[in-house]
Amino acid sequence: MSQHKWCFTLLLGLAVLGLTACGGGNGGGSMISNPSATVTVSPKLAAVVISTQTQQFTATVTGTVTDLSVSWSVDSVPGGNTTVGVITASGLYTPPGTAGSHTVTATSVAVSTASASATIAVTELASVLTYHNDLARDGANQQEYALNPSTVTTSTFGKVFSCQVDGAVYAQPLWMASLNIGGGTHNVLFVATQHDGLYAFDADANPCVTYWHVSLIDTLHGGTGNETPIIWNDVGNCYGDIYPEVGVTGTPVIDSLTSTLYVVSSSEVGTSGGNCSYTPGTFYRRLHAVDLITGNEKFNGPVEISASIPGTGDGGSMVTFNPQKHHQRSGLAGADGFVFVPFAAHEDATPYHGWLFGYASSDLSQAPYIFNTTPDGGLGGIWAGGGAPSVDESSDIYFSTGNGIFDANSTSVPFNDYGDSLLRLQPGGGSTANGVNFTVVDWFTPYDQLNLSNNDTDLGSGSIILLPDQTTGPAHLLVQVGKEGVVYLIDRDNMGYFNSANNSQIVQSFHGPLNGLWGAPAWWQNNLYIGGQGDSVRQFSFDPSTGLFNTTAASQSGPVFNYPGNSPSISSQGSSDGIVWAIDASLYGFASPNAAGGVTCSTVPLPSACTGPAVLHAFSATNLATEYWNSAQASGNRDQAGNAVKFVPPTVANGKVYVGTRTEVDVYGLLPN
Repeated sequence: MSQHKWCFTLLLGLAVLGLTACGGGNGGGSMISNPSATVTVSPKLAAVVISTQTQQFTATVTGTVTDLSVSWSVDSVPGGNTTVGVITASGLYTPPGTAGSHTVTATSVAVSTASASATIAVTELASVLTYHNDLARDGANQQEYALNPSTVTTSTFGKVFSCQVDGAVYAQPLWMASLNIGGGTHNVLFVATQHDGLYAFDADANPCVTYWHVSLIDTLHGGTGNETPIIWNDVGNCYGDIYPEVGVTGTPVIDSLTSTLYVVSSSEVGTSGGNCSYTPGTFYRRLHAVDLITGNEKFNGPVEISASIPGTGDGGSMVTFNPQKHHQRSGLAGADGFVFVPFAAHEDATPYHGWLFGYASSDLSQAPYIFNTTPDGGLGGIWAGGGAPSVDESSDIYFSTGNGIFDANSTSVPFNDYGDSLLRLQPGGGSTANGVNFTVVDWFTPYDQLNLSNNDTDLGSGSIILLPDQTTGPAHLLVQVGKEGVVYLIDRDNMGYFNSANNSQIVQSFHGPLNGLWGAPAWWQNNLYIGGQGDSVRQFSFDPSTGLFNTTAASQSGPVFNYPGNSPSISSQGSSDGIVWAIDASLYGFASPNAAGGVTCSTVPLPSACTGPAVLHAFSATNLATEYWNSAQASGNRDQAGNAVKFVPPTVANGKVYVGTRTEVDVYGLLPN
């Protein structure tokens, strides 16, 4: 006879007997005629990844029965099976190797008509290893089975826990499934901060569990021993765009095959004087290769990022990378054995250029590939509002540049300078006028580039999305939106170069967001979602039969997102249950223009009115006017996030949404019951 361990509570009163079952068993018969029983199951909603993540269910039996045991089934299969998942007599569920949603049922042994059920969602999402989910930068997780309109409500969804960090989180948190760490197999969240901190958190444990935390500027990670993150007014124009320190801004990238995370730290020794005086100091930008299990460096990392190439843009015969002037704010990209690292500037403080570096991911000490966007001019930063370069199946790299010299509008020769342009680079090719081993194979520049540059309406304030392959018209398309608010739809195989009269050489252009974009759009099921600043989130539908967008928004959110707008993420179960997740970061702190009462957010100490919580919103992806939930709805500030920061999009994985803030990462998910 099998034996089971029991735990129970005995409640007597008015001849009613209630017990709580923590396990199953054969049990005995009831001593009461016409026994009654009620069964409840906890949790009612749950989410796990395929094969490796288990879920413990607990059944509670109340009523007049003396037998408190239950039998378990999955999708009406007693004990389940390898197709729907297996559940033990004690209620421990192990998911199958395929995604789906399943019903777990506990049935009273004493009263077979008494039962209760729970829903468990099983995802096969491998991981979120890079900015906006993939190299196309679509921001979509289409393998989300737990989050849907019926579960994303104030009664079923909310803030479940937080993980404290040592600085502001401007980089998107990355999520990896089924990692062998901490003595077991766990889903892990990797978080980088402006304090140059890097964390590995359990993605599911409540309260938060930290597997490791390292400083990217200590001696074990290449630091000199007395470095600090860059002080905000030692760089830039004292606007306080990032305040009060600059460490990690660009989203890291993970190589799952080697269990390595690549990230760029920023630091200085001492202070250089403050007040943006640029008193000489020592500044560092280092690329790290960090082991996911230990947090230790590998592959000869870190390396100090440096470069010098021929060019007249700095007033001499060479253009040199200056770690004080250049800021690594865009996300990193990884493809074909390389890690690609873009740079712009701090708050347009000149002189600066756009730079792209390519490092061999297996050995960071090898000489990097180098590309400079304006070697014979200036500016042309790779900004992207925190977004990352896109990479196609041939490992060609796509990115946009901001205000800067463009040779068709200048006297520079030869043609080397690409301000306010979209570029397609091919790794390799040896030395070029722009650097080493990056070859420009195609490009596009708007006809009004000079006007864009003169009026600070950067094309490159947003980041590129590569659309899925098409069967009508050009097969390979991309979309770019910048400060001007124009949506550019471009043939990636024939980007169009420059036409001084108009943009008729490209596939399509039209005005989308009202006031421009400072971030990344998202893409789902032939719809483009743009979170422009001072605007609603807008949905523009793409017609595959014509290869064009409908230029009238299909829907828009009720809430308006003040500067800097947002970079939305999407969750869905394939083509159904689409949810658009967007963060209102308008009270992001120093330099925020959104404080009430005429408060100026550019003084030290910072007025409290300038800082407020990030607010996470969930909208229907088929009609943005329908808002399912937001983190300000529940009473008692139950779901309130930490204070907001710029750039960071939400990360959606395995029934949870992760939001980076100034002091913590907030984790939203299915409420226990």
